[in-house]
Amino acid sequence: MVTKGHLSAPVLWLIFLSIQVSLGTDELRLSNGTGPCSGRVEVKHEEQWGTVCDGDWTIKDAEVVCKQLQCGFAVKALNRAPFGEGTGPTWLYRVDCHGDEPALWNCTHTGWGAFTCPHYFDIGVICSGFSDLRLTGGDTSCSGHLKVKKEEIWATVCFSHIDFKTASVICNELECGQAVDTLRGTHFGDRHELMWQEEFHCVGDETHLADCPRKIHQTNTCSHDAIVVCSGYGGYRLANGSTTCSGRVELLHGGTWGTLCDYLWDLPAANILCQQLDCGVALLIPSGQSFGEGNGSVWNGTFSCQKNGSLLRDCPVRALSQDECPAGKEARVECSGCPGGRLVNGTTCSGIVEIRHGDTWGRLCHSHWNFQAASVLCHQLNCGYAKSIQMEGGFVDGNGPIWRDAFHCEGTESCLWDCAQVTLGNPTCLAKEAATVTCSGPAESLRLSGGESRCDGRVEIFLHSVWSRVLDDNWDIKDAHVVCRQLQCGTAEKAYYLPKSERGMGLVGLRSVQCSGNETQLMLCNTSHQETAPTGVSEDVGVICSGSRLMKLANGTNRCAGRVELYHHGTWGTICDDNWDLSDANVVCKQLGCGHAIEAFVSAYYGEGSGQIWLDEVNCTGDESDLWACPSRPWGQHNCQHKEDAGVLCSDFLALRLVNGNDCAGRVEVFYNGTWGSVCSNSMSQRTTATICKHLGCGDGGGIEMDFKYGRGSGPTWLDHIECTEQHSSLWQCQSDPWHPQSCNNRAEETHITCAGRKKATSPAAFAECPNSTSCSDREKLRVMGGEDECSGRVEMWHQGSWGTICDDAWDTADANVVCRQLGCGSAVSALSEAAFGEGTGPIWLEKVHCKGTELSLWDCPAKPLFGRSCDHKEDAAVNCSGVTETTASPTRADRPRRPATGSTRFSVPVILCIILGTLLCLVLAVLAGQIRHARAQQRGSKLSYDPFSEAVYEEIDYNLMREKQGVTFLSGLYVSKPKKQFYREDSDEENGPRATQETSPLPENALEDGYDDVTDAPGPRDASLSGKNEQEIIGIPGESNTKKDSWTGEARRAHGTEILLVPDWTPRNRTYEAERSSSPALEDTGYDDIEELGTVLETAELY
Repeated sequence: MVTKGHLSAPVLWLIFLSIQVSLGTDELRLSNGTGPCSGRVEVKHEEQWGTVCDGDWTIKDAEVVCKQLQCGFAVKALNRAPFGEGTGPTWLYRVDCHGDEPALWNCTHTGWGAFTCPHYFDIGVICSGFSDLRLTGGDTSCSGHLKVKKEEIWATVCFSHIDFKTASVICNELECGQAVDTLRGTHFGDRHELMWQEEFHCVGDETHLADCPRKIHQTNTCSHDAIVVCSGYGGYRLANGSTTCSGRVELLHGGTWGTLCDYLWDLPAANILCQQLDCGVALLIPSGQSFGEGNGSVWNGTFSCQKNGSLLRDCPVRALSQDECPAGKEARVECSGCPGGRLVNGTTCSGIVEIRHGDTWGRLCHSHWNFQAASVLCHQLNCGYAKSIQMEGGFVDGNGPIWRDAFHCEGTESCLWDCAQVTLGNPTCLAKEAATVTCSGPAESLRLSGGESRCDGRVEIFLHSVWSRVLDDNWDIKDAHVVCRQLQCGTAEKAYYLPKSERGMGLVGLRSVQCSGNETQLMLCNTSHQETAPTGVSEDVGVICSGSRLMKLANGTNRCAGRVELYHHGTWGTICDDNWDLSDANVVCKQLGCGHAIEAFVSAYYGEGSGQIWLDEVNCTGDESDLWACPSRPWGQHNCQHKEDAGVLCSDFLALRLVNGNDCAGRVEVFYNGTWGSVCSNSMSQRTTATICKHLGCGDGGGIEMDFKYGRGSGPTWLDHIECTEQHSSLWQCQSDPWHPQSCNNRAEETHITCAGRKKATSPAAFAECPNSTSCSDREKLRVMGGEDECSGRVEMWHQGSWGTICDDAWDTADANVVCRQLGCGSAVSALSEAAFGEGTGPIWLEKVHCKGTELSLWDCPAKPLFGRSCDHKEDAAVNCSGVTETTASPTRADRPRRPATGSTRFSVPVILCIILGTLLCLVLAVLAGQIRHARAQQRGSKLSYDPFSEAVYEEIDYNLMREKQGVTFLSGLYVSKPKKQFYREDSDEENGPRATQETSPLPENALEDGYDDVTDAPGPRDASLSGKNEQEIIGIPGESNTKKDSWTGEARRAHGTEILLVPDWTPRNRTYEAERSSSPALEDTGYDDIEELGTVLETAELY
């Protein structure tokens, strides 16, 4: 029988220690990989090798493995047996490392052998195997023998272990540009150095050499080590330019930025650089020190770019060296700043149109392409202007996708992306129906700038790689005809000198141009070259050609609805609505690329315009290509006012809303072809939902509701399969199936969404209908937010169905003045930037606004739509206005009165002076009134002491006679009215008493027209014997009052402290004063004496 007992702690510790010694220490290895630093992770525990299983194996876990094996850093952490299935037990499961543990088993895990895992869950690791690499022994740090660092020792790489793709990865990792060559080094057998055992098999696009696949080299033999030669520069940029796409060229070489000094820098090399920087094409290479000097570092080199390539570093370059650079040899360039457009399968300036979405190039449909957009693309590519958009057989069909984008340009935009872009609902087309253009070519040396189109503006000529001014003291219509002919802009309508405010400040190219009018180019005329003439003189010349006529729809909520306006003879004007109908409106919509007309509006439905009324009695058939091709009265001849301005609503007018919910939740509806309709939810992604919410100003995200909580629609179902990407800021830019009134199979497919954000609250009635209503004005599509009142704050504008902000790039007082004037807030006190009133939300609609300051609306100013990410809300523009409304043109009927500012009111100096003067005037009038009242009291108290009519002043309007006062009190300002057929008497208690026996008659409608102001006739008895005769308007003769008085009945009115005596003259007569007195009826029989008469007058005056 064995006795039970307990072992002491020391005994147990000794037993455990002996077991550990007998079992051996734990070990780690990587097996079945390309070398000792990649493979399946295996652990030796209790003298048996096993694997590690982990469904959540991360790079931090792999980092511990690589560090423990002294294999550099972890490149990849792999799951599901990437190096094959292992054998043996699963020693570790669910390992969780922080990355700084000394061994894998020191990480958190479930315990040794705690879980048996299938071996197809075995994990693997790829380690770099080395911690650093370098090129040594070359002329620069970007060429030399390739070495890698393993632990603390540098190992040489054999020439046979790398290729050119591997060299490209090495040069890229070292920021040394492009690989130029790989060379055999010295014979390796003559040196006693550590050799790297792995071969590198790079694809070429890896970021680091450690990312490349490797293979263990079976032998230790190596004939020559590897030498890698890189181009020597790792990056390039443009410095000190006015934009991000212009400036002095700088290269990064050996970690130092320096100016490129290139004796042979040319336009092809500059063009490659512009494309590489995503800045479009090179426009010119400026001369002189146009972009200043660099920081002192200079890299001398010569690029030789023979063909267009994708990268500047693809161009061969002479070895770079650091040295002085002679003045004027610094590489400089001005790029167009317009990426994403090109012409293919033709020439440099003709071919099939392609645009880029993301990294993918695709063609456009000819049916969505127009002449204005083509001209903008030609200008963008530095190819002049569009001569033709007709498809030509010489252009071979291209490859790639066909985009459905339609660009609606005015023709003066710098880039195609500055134009309004609509893709939603557009139909696709066949490859043979791709859009094309033939441009005038890069040799075009003349242009008109600063106008509303390419066919009007200041004349500029391109000489010696610089656009220069044309000055002339005798500029006339013959010279202008040559300009218009050369630019293919029709005939000249006007030759003019530019006002002082629009003078150019650049170099002068030509002076004293004398043309006969038949020349084909301006340079063929007799000219004088004056390139160094003084700047700022007054002879800058301009031209308006017949091809400058334009049309737009103003004061609507988008470009396909509004008041019809025409640009003619250098001025915008409107159209009279006489005979205006759908046929006329159809021509307008078709010409603007807005589909067909839904309605033709009259009576200034979109508000009254200003300026000229260009056309009247337009009578189109509907088939004309231009509105001015329709029969009408001659330009500028009309019998209309701006209250008769014509307007249209076109079928392509688009709007977006959510119904049966709130502003940011509901069933999605789109307005198209004059009708609201639903949108189908097939293939709709979260990105598309987010774009809809963003479009509506409801945040950047949202979700689709599947319970149809917002009811079923009753109208058409317009769209299906809408697909938006992160580049789209508006729903209109997204791809979809073509418009169709029955796009959904059933109402269950209608889209219901709830957005994550909420719209900001606005004043209750300010936008009850606007800005969504088609009758809204520009004023109601602009607001300021975050300020202390309605005249200061962050500038926000309504566009494409949502409120957004404006980037502060180039924002100045001229821009702010336009905003303040449009808001009815006077002039600008300051133009603020950098989100001075807080950061806004939603889209940033515009950047680089360039107003002259005289525009009536911000929409009239040149600006660049923001499609990239060059701005964010910390750069929101703001204004601070004076708050005093200036007198401008008549407001449109859609304008709403501005609510009085709260919180802080601004008063200008003139307003303050007016207030002070008004106060003083009131005080003077009050004192005067008191004195008059006191005088009347004295008159009543003395009654019989004087005769009030003994010395009266008599006035006749025709003769304005006045007698001198003779020391007695009298009634001043006695006026006699002109003859009238009726007379009027105002009612009062006194007049309706016993003494007032006459009836009252209404004031004639033409009283004011006959010269009456606020003069009132005192009624008197009618004398039938006087009827039908004339009467002189003289009442009495001073001096007769003491011997023979006329009795008098009437009333006196107190007006501005003056007693006005009015005597009736009800029938015109031609008699002398004496005859009048003898034939007038005696007034004594009324029973009034003179004293009673005076009392009546004074009492009546008191009533007034």
